[in-house]
Amino acid sequence: QDSKLPSSVRSTLLELFGQIEREFENLYIENLELRREIETLNDRLAAEGQAIDGAELSKGQLKTKASHSTSQLSQKLKTTYKASTSKIVSSFKTTTSRAVCQLVKEYIGHRDGIWDVSVARTQPVVLGTASADHTALLWSIETGRSLAKYTGHVGSVNSIKFHPSEQLALTASGDQTAHVWRYAVQLPTPQPAADTSQQLCGEDEVECSDKDEPDADVDASSDCPTIRAPLTSLKSHQGVVIAADWLVGGKQAVTASWDRTANLYDVETSELVHSLTGHDQELTHCCTHPTQRLVVTSSRDTTFRLWDFRDPSIHSVNVFQGHTDTVTSAVFTVGDNVVSGSDDRTVKVWDLKNMRSPIATIRTDSAINRINVCVGQKIIALPHDNRQVRLFDMSGVRLARLPRSSRQGHRRMVCGSAWSEDHPVCNLFTCGFDRQAIGWNINIPALLQEK
Repeated sequence: QDSKLPSSVRSTLLELFGQIEREFENLYIENLELRREIETLNDRLAAEGQAIDGAELSKGQLKTKASHSTSQLSQKLKTTYKASTSKIVSSFKTTTSRAVCQLVKEYIGHRDGIWDVSVARTQPVVLGTASADHTALLWSIETGRSLAKYTGHVGSVNSIKFHPSEQLALTASGDQTAHVWRYAVQLPTPQPAADTSQQLCGEDEVECSDKDEPDADVDASSDCPTIRAPLTSLKSHQGVVIAADWLVGGKQAVTASWDRTANLYDVETSELVHSLTGHDQELTHCCTHPTQRLVVTSSRDTTFRLWDFRDPSIHSVNVFQGHTDTVTSAVFTVGDNVVSGSDDRTVKVWDLKNMRSPIATIRTDSAINRINVCVGQKIIALPHDNRQVRLFDMSGVRLARLPRSSRQGHRRMVCGSAWSEDHPVCNLFTCGFDRQAIGWNINIPALLQEK
């Protein structure tokens, strides 16, 4: 009570020390679990030392076996402490960044989980969502009203991408096709927004239960225009089409499928131009370069591949093995960089000029889903299986974590994200299994970005 520190500084310090206490509490719990594992292993070794095939195990053999097991446990302890220490350092960075992330709008209307979210690149700027309920919806960003519903697919709609210059959308589906469809929407007049208090991205939001999800009976899309048929249907895959994207210029499109291939199509004629083979397991994502004829595909085979179509006579491919589990997505970013995310709980930033090792590695506590990079501000958005969304810069420094409490944020796995760099209100959108998309305002100080 007698502190002479300003109240804002004092409250920041108290919050920081509270975070440190929680991190060390987690370390203590992990320690107890590891001690239990050691005791269990010791009991097992003692039992094995009494008799193996009816013969007693010599002290030397027992010592060797115990030494080997102890070495493994020692390595595990080191790994655990290293990961925990990284969490503590990350907490310091988050608190000192003072990045403000404010929930602006929720987009509720789908009847099943939302796999993907995208923002139109032409006027009018609308939000698109792709859902397991077999539909894609277009939304007014300002009002949260649905403007159009696409119902041409007979399977889950797994991704949505907008044409670079026309009012066309490209959707990929579990019905083994990708559709190109035209939309014409008129934005409603925005209503005055309710005043919502800004919230710092901290670590003390209240956890919420999976029961707190949008009402299944709510259907905000019931009165919006319905688009029932595509302009073009791309049919060549023998399995689920998990993702699709436009090549630069918008005359060609690439699709990624669970049949282990990616296909390049001429959109106007629907003809298959190239079938990209080589992945050993199902593909999980595909992404095109914004200015060059380059494609990157990711797969469950723990690799991602770079396909080069800049020279019409040569279609080269490079294979990159930087992960130990499924590569859930790989995307192009500023300059010659690629960012890849994986179920191995890491994100890696690569330089296309030297792909032998990543220039930055981000280690997290949960599998990563479809990542997205804000090109202008060089910020990576990481949606996680554990319902968190974290923001990092290109050097691997954590900038913020989106708020999540009983009142706001996602209540189930976050599947995808999309930046809208020019939108004045919402500039990051996320979507998840809780059947909603959320628009966020992200305010990160310029000084922090320079660091």
